Parts: sequence; structure tokens; C-alpha cells
Amino acid sequence: MIPASVSRPHRRRNRSSLFSRAAVLIGLILLTLATTFPVLVVVIGAFSPEVDVISAPPTLLPSRFTLDNFVELSERIPLLQEGWNSVAFAGAVTLCSLMFNALAAYALARIDFRGRSVIFTVLVATMMIPFQALLVPIYQIASDLGWVNTLAGLVIPRAADVAGIFLLRQFFVTLPRDLDSAARIDGAGEFRIFWSIVLPNAKPALLTMALFNFVGNWNDLLWPLIMTNDAAVRPLTAGLALLTGSATGVAPYSVLMAGSLVAILPLLIIYLLIQRRFIESVAMTGLKG
Repeated sequence: MIPASVSRPHRRRNRSSLFSRAAVLIGLILLTLATTFPVLVVVIGAFSPEVDVISAPPTLLPSRFTLDNFVELSERIPLLQEGWNSVAFAGAVTLCSLMFNALAAYALARIDFRGRSVIFTVLVATMMIPFQALLVPIYQIASDLGWVNTLAGLVIPRAADVAGIFLLRQFFVTLPRDLDSAARIDGAGEFRIFWSIVLPNAKPALLTMALFNFVGNWNDLLWPLIMTNDAAVRPLTAGLALLTGSATGVAPYSVLMAGSLVAILPLLIIYLLIQRRFIESVAMTGLKG
């Protein structure tokens, strides 16, 4: 039988642990609600009449649910065309970035050559230059090449990025050098080592970079607005930004919310499909780095 003097501290520790877990759980629930509340407002507003969206005081639950906002959205902008343009833009940039960033990172991490540290330092230093400062010269170059209002003009200036090179380079450095040495003894060249040894072992970092790259370009607004003036090549985000009402010059908020829901829905589906793999990739990348 456990003495009362021993059981009381044990009960206090159990109660303290229970209260701590409850406090953490409540905090996580409140944080989740605060984070998802704007998304919830967009979802409800997309299916609400315009009167309910602009009502004062605001109401969370609409008087009725309607699909008129999506019908009006499809009438105002070429929804399917701009959605496909977003897929082509974000997908092409992601594929190009995976290839070029991985090649550059491999050279900086696995090949010894003179000036490697200097090149890496200069590349990292360019990350401190804001994109807005480079926007005019990049646009001028693209205009001289005839790339304005083309998919090439959207994709090629984004085909590689220093952040992706840095991420992959830091991951490649952690891979054992013995793998390269064994492959070279067997007669493998640099590209064979890169393709058959380094890339298969860098799947977590590649997946992490691909997802961040795809989401970043899918949601990008400034660059597509500058480089496109035709709906035939304009991504969906730029199309929504140019969406205006016919009479007042301002688009109905309910239609904008419907467009926002259409824009975020593909990203949400992709994340739900690869959620577990993505979380594992981020965790492994952090541990390796």
C-alpha cells in the first residue's frame, strides 16, 4: 500500500501535467482558429450574396448559399484559360528550378574548383537585393528579347533562384563523400554521380524546394502583372487583380472571394495529397541542414 505522503505529490504532478497538456491543447486550438479564420471567411463569402458580404455589422453566416458568384466570375474573366496559365507558369518554373538549382548546388557542394567559396558567397549576398530593384533591368532585357506577354518571359527569368541553390547546396554537403569516391572508382562521371547517387539521396530537399517554389510562383502577382497584358498568357492571380466592376470600377467582394477560393483550391488539394510526405521532407531537411 502506497503511503499518503507519497501519493499526494504524485497526484499533484499528474494534475499539473494534465493542466499543462490542456493549456497547450487550448492554445493550439485558438491558434488554429485564428489562422484559419480568414480562409473560412473567404469560403463563406464565396457562396454568399453580395449584400451579406458588405453588410454592416458583418455577419459570418449568410442568409442563403448561392453559386452566382462563380458564374459571374467565369463571365468576367476566362477562368479556365488563366487557371491553365497558372499551372503552366508555376509548373514550368518549378521544373526548371529543380534542374538548374540542383546542378549549381552540386557543383558548389561536391566539385572542388578554384573560386568556389567566392562564387557561393557572391550568390548568397545577392539574396539581400530586393526583387523590386532588379525588376526594371530584367523587364528591359525580356522586352529586348521579345519575351513580354509570353510564357518564356514569365518562366526563364525565374528558372533558377539563389534560395533554392542555397537549400540544395547545404543538403548536398551533408551527403557522404565516400559515395562519390566509390562511383568514380567504378568509372562514373560527374553527371552520373549527380543523377544516380546525389539526387536519389536528396529527395526530401528536392520535394521541399519544389513545393515552396510552386506555391510561391502560383501566388505571385507582381511579376505576372508586369510581364503580361493578355488573358491568353496571364495567370489567374493577375486576372483576379485586374477584375473590376462594370459600373463602379470595383469588383464585388463576393466575386473576388469566389476567385480567391478557386485560386487556393488547387494548392489545398496538392497539400492534402502529399501532406505527410511534405512534413517528413521538411523535418529531414532541417535535421540534415
